[in-house]
Amino acid sequence: MALRINDEAPNFTADTTEGTIDFHEWIGDGWAILFSHPKDFTPVCTTELGAVAGLKPEFDKRNCKVMGISVDGVSQHQEWSKDIEASQGHALNYPLVGDPELNVVKAYDMLPADAGDTSEGRTPLDNATARSVFIIGPDKKIKATLTYPMSTGRNFDEILRLVDSCQLTANKGVATPANWKQGEDVIISPAVSDEQAKEKYPEGWKTPLPYIRIVAQPK
Repeated sequence: MALRINDEAPNFTADTTEGTIDFHEWIGDGWAILFSHPKDFTPVCTTELGAVAGLKPEFDKRNCKVMGISVDGVSQHQEWSKDIEASQGHALNYPLVGDPELNVVKAYDMLPADAGDTSEGRTPLDNATARSVFIIGPDKKIKATLTYPMSTGRNFDEILRLVDSCQLTANKGVATPANWKQGEDVIISPAVSDEQAKEKYPEGWKTPLPYIRIVAQPK
């Protein structure tokens, strides 16, 4: 079954590089990112896992936990983590899920149900669709998804920007325009009437079009 925005993120219990984790319990009352990899010891994914380790303080500031998943077992992850630290300059500082039976990647619709039940013998190309990012809110619902090809490393600055937007828009009744960054002007949500907006923004707003109402980012 395809997963869509606002669907509940499937829960799972799995072995990780930080022990056995129940995913929903691990999320707790904050935000979370789950990002997937098709195989251990792959070059682009090695750079990504190191990049996220370096950015973890930024995710922490946003009360957003990070979890990786790769379609291999934890023992292989432990060996891979040595390469990640040596080549990228950052050791893994978040859990990396082992999914050798393909349970999690199938639950998240990254591999078809008939993909089998083992990672043994599968190549990165066999698992090429396991290249997704899921941003999950405190309500355990999917707020955003991104999927990249194996040949293109993910832009985690963009993923941080997306987290900022998801968190802001979840709480403030606004939307963010194209290329928005933290601190820039935002758009009053169409779900907010003019009367409601006047109460919240008594100084008014800019209207380049009747249906676009621009205000400063609310605190």
